[in-house]
Amino acid sequence: MPTVLSRLATILVSACLLFTSQVVTAPQRAAAADPGYLMTHFIGEGATGQQIYFSHSTDGLNWTDLNGGGMTLRSTVGTKGVRDPALVRAPGGDKYWIIATDLCIGCGQSWDDAVNNGSRNLVVWESTDLVTWSAPRLLNVAGAIPDGRNAWAPEAIWNPETNDYVLYWATNATRNGVLKHRIYYARTTDFRTITTPQVYIDRAGTQGIIDTQIVPVPSGVGDYRYVRASGDGQITLEGSNSILGTWTDLGNLSGIGLTGSQVEGPMWMKFRDRNEWALYLDQYASGRGYMPVLTTNPSTSGTYRLPASGSYNMGGTKKRHGSILNLTAAEESRVLARWPNTAINRLQSFNYQDRYVRHANLDVRIDPNVSPAADAQFRLRPGLAGSGTVSFESVNFPGYFLRHSNFDFQLAYNDGTTQFAQDATFCQVAGLADSAWSSFQSYNHPDRYIRHYAFQLRLDPITTATGRSDATFRVTS
Repeated sequence: MPTVLSRLATILVSACLLFTSQVVTAPQRAAAADPGYLMTHFIGEGATGQQIYFSHSTDGLNWTDLNGGGMTLRSTVGTKGVRDPALVRAPGGDKYWIIATDLCIGCGQSWDDAVNNGSRNLVVWESTDLVTWSAPRLLNVAGAIPDGRNAWAPEAIWNPETNDYVLYWATNATRNGVLKHRIYYARTTDFRTITTPQVYIDRAGTQGIIDTQIVPVPSGVGDYRYVRASGDGQITLEGSNSILGTWTDLGNLSGIGLTGSQVEGPMWMKFRDRNEWALYLDQYASGRGYMPVLTTNPSTSGTYRLPASGSYNMGGTKKRHGSILNLTAAEESRVLARWPNTAINRLQSFNYQDRYVRHANLDVRIDPNVSPAADAQFRLRPGLAGSGTVSFESVNFPGYFLRHSNFDFQLAYNDGTTQFAQDATFCQVAGLADSAWSSFQSYNHPDRYIRHYAFQLRLDPITTATGRSDATFRVTS
């Protein structure tokens, strides 16, 4: 950046602080002394419900929707919908993955399609900080399975015996003349390449199995290092001392009135402050989402108990099949700062007041009667490049921001680079045409402002009355 622009940028950021302090508020910190828990999940059917959502809890039982209950990641690959996300942390805490079912029921795909000719891929995101995620990519896991017809409900666990991950999922396939869902597994180190899939769990006869999740158990609790819960007509518990070893049947949860016809999607959580676990189960039959079942010994079915009335709260959205991560203090701080409950706003044109800033096929313009309405909805985030500034994140394409490139605007996915952050950061100042409105000055080109020209958004120097009107907007609900 030329010296004069660098000096202008410094002055710009200082000038922004007072104005933007009234627009972007800092997220609230967790009230608990210890860090809490992050749940990743989906919330229902349709193109919006079948995406990635995050929720946070300070105690593991009472949950708050992050991002105001809006999606945090959206799949733009495969079926363009995801279910059953698993959140995986590397042993060193330096990398994270989300792996999910590539499935979008009600988005041009029926359940029969999904069962018999569904996606053989999983959807994968990766991150180094839990907040800036790669674009989604597809990982083919079932293509090599003879007659493999889908790939559902993935999970992964680090295996210290082999120093890699055991990635496991359900596939509907014919084996020994029987077509049904079985659990398959493969090994991987990077969720990009995998070993040849092998059968992991195969129930007797025609009994299928779709959902299973493994939890490590510390020494001194029960007789097994690992316990898994599976949806196979019951919620069956099994124990083993090796992830790829022999598993022993430990019973099921029918003793407390829960079977596979009522609940599915088992999801483990270990309480941080005590030897107690919650096994969350999705009450799909009644449409009520997750509830916790509590135990002090995962390997003993008789220790499981239903929660007391009023002892938990799942938040504003329905929580469906996902996973829970016990956060470190640093992780929690980053997550809560990235997805606060920021208001949803639109940007109304000053001189064409029936028109609003919107994205269309990743281009950005001002239009009247925007449909779908979410194409004109943004969250004004704290600026990616500097304090006292703002960045505009799309509501229906989270992770995508308004960004200038060659002084033209596009809706682009945040690649985490310094250049992107600067191109997507602006100072909100008093409107150039009306001080009761707002104008948005570029962070890295402070002599230029966001304006429309022939209804397209551009970044231009403003020198005329028409330019001042074109560069003035109202932040409105």
